[in-house]
Amino acid sequence: MDLEKSPQSAPPVMPARQRDVAPEGCLAVAIRIPVRIVVFVLIVPVRMVWDALVVCGRLLNDSLFRPLGRALMWVLAPVGRALVWLLDGVATVIAWLFTGLGYALKWLFMLLFVWPWVGLWRYVAVPVGRALAWLGYVLLVVPARWLYERLLTPLGHGIVWTLRGLGAACAWLWRVSVLTPANWLYRALLTPTGHGIAWAARGLWASVVWVSRGLWAGVVWVARGLWAGITWVVGGLWAAVTWVGRGLWAGITWIGRGLWAGVVWLGTVVGTLLRWTLVVPVVALWRWVLAPIGRGIAVVAREIGEALGHAWRVAGYVSLAVGRFLGRLFRWIFVEPVRWVYRSVFTPMGHFVRDVFWKPAAEAVRSVGRVTRQALASARQTARQTRADIRRALFGAPREPEPVPLPEPRGEPEPVRLVKPGGPLWSAPEPSRGERAGADTRTLGSSTTALTKD
Repeated sequence: MDLEKSPQSAPPVMPARQRDVAPEGCLAVAIRIPVRIVVFVLIVPVRMVWDALVVCGRLLNDSLFRPLGRALMWVLAPVGRALVWLLDGVATVIAWLFTGLGYALKWLFMLLFVWPWVGLWRYVAVPVGRALAWLGYVLLVVPARWLYERLLTPLGHGIVWTLRGLGAACAWLWRVSVLTPANWLYRALLTPTGHGIAWAARGLWASVVWVSRGLWAGVVWVARGLWAGITWVVGGLWAAVTWVGRGLWAGITWIGRGLWAGVVWLGTVVGTLLRWTLVVPVVALWRWVLAPIGRGIAVVAREIGEALGHAWRVAGYVSLAVGRFLGRLFRWIFVEPVRWVYRSVFTPMGHFVRDVFWKPAAEAVRSVGRVTRQALASARQTARQTRADIRRALFGAPREPEPVPLPEPRGEPEPVRLVKPGGPLWSAPEPSRGERAGADTRTLGSSTTALTKD
């Protein structure tokens, strides 16, 4: 008895294309091969014609259209530049003409419309306006100012002083005749009378409050009794209305349930009739007739499309093989013989012509050019020397440049003398140029090298 579990074999991994594609039926398998054969037979000539047209188009584009276009551009570009230059010149002349015409029209407009009005305003309207302003100032403003300053101002001041005196008199008369008696009447008569009336009013208010409280207590007791009676009556009426409403609601509910049951039954019957008369036949037609026919048409169309693509690709390979065969045949028949003739006949002949004729001729031409250049250089040098001699004979020799005096070198500085505290003067030794001063300085007198050591 084997207690160990045998390892489970992993399920075979299917390619993604096989997993995605649904299992095909016998109809697709039966249609595929004949359709692909027929489509391949029909597509191969079309693909070969298409490839031939593509090759011819590329050949024409590379050998005819592109060089022809470049030649046309080479020929038409100067013509276009000339046309552009001519049009630019014509446009410039037209612009100059229109600019001059615009300046002339502007000057004429200014002469006919602007300058007359400007002259009229500047030399007629402005002086007349200034004269009228001065005349109005002299005739109206100056007399009005004099009348205001000399007559109206003193008269207004007098009227104001008179009114102030009348106001002061009226205020004194009002204070003496009205305010003083009224103040005495308020203090001596109205204040005691008001206090008495207030005392009487407080007593009357207290009595009214006491009577009102009693009346309010009676009204409250009567209102409570009325409210209790009304509450009892309303409660009885509400109970009666509730009992009647419950009975009516029960009747309405029973009638509504019966009507809903009838409507549901009627809907069920009508739905069943519609289902068996319309829906079931339509579903059966779709499921058992239209769907299979549509699937068959879809399978045929898909197979035809796939056959077209497959046949187009295979026809491409066939066309490529035929093209390569024709190209190799053309190479064997035309290209190789031409290449052999070029290599075996024309190349040696060209080398012979180059070595025998062209190289000596080129060397002779180069030597002639070299001699010509040397002759021209000597002629230029002779002409330059002749011009210099003529210039020297006419204007004299040029002046020689004078040497600039250099400044004298500065003297050596004197040594610095140091004074120690309580000691004589001590002069520091003169340090040699380029050497450091100090006790450990390496000089010729105190050298530590092996050549100068004592």
